[in-house]
Amino acid sequence: MSEIIFEVREDEIDGGYTASALGYGIDTQANTIEELRAMVKDAVKCYFDESMPAPKIIRLHFVRDEVLVQ
Repeated sequence: MSEIIFEVREDEIDGGYTASALGYGIDTQANTIEELRAMVKDAVKCYFDESMPAPKIIRLHFVRDEVLVQ
């Protein structure tokens, strides 16, 4: 595997960010984008071990919901 994709959402109520890997049971959260990047790298390192090589690329896909009120 060469790439893993995380869906990233900003918590508009409490602040901070959550990230979930697509197709894997990897989830993490952080207060800032910089912290989130470090947490995602650490989570990927912990999830993959010697029996399953870690992906070379970690992609963060930022999802933004916009609500329109009439």
